[in-house]
Amino acid sequence: QVQLVESGGGLAQPGGSLRLSCAVSGIRADYSVIGWFRRGSGKEREGVACIEDRYGITLYADSVKGRFAISVDSASNTVYLDLNDLKPEDTAVYYCAQNSGDCYGIRPSFFTAWGWGTQVTVSL
Repeated sequence: QVQLVESGGGLAQPGGSLRLSCAVSGIRADYSVIGWFRRGSGKEREGVACIEDRYGITLYADSVKGRFAISVDSASNTVYLDLNDLKPEDTAVYYCAQNSGDCYGIRPSFFTAWGWGTQVTVSL
């Protein structure tokens, strides 16, 4: 059974940084497809980033390209999302999710296993 647990959320100032972690169990993260998603208040869940580590593929939403970075640590079976140059509009609950196919344009409906999420708040 695939399980994912997010951590690392918190409060950051505009322009600041955070590192989110997604601890994966039940499957090798570096042989799977792991995506990060977020849902802001009153908004739909949106794909942020995705990684297919065995093929060296990463994919980002336009809104975070150049600011966020996704990576896999095989030793700890953890997927990270580094959030840099944070903006108030990045405030959301961030989720990681897994599927065994590909990133599918980071569309939430294609991901089958989900974590519970971690809150990121960007404010002065």
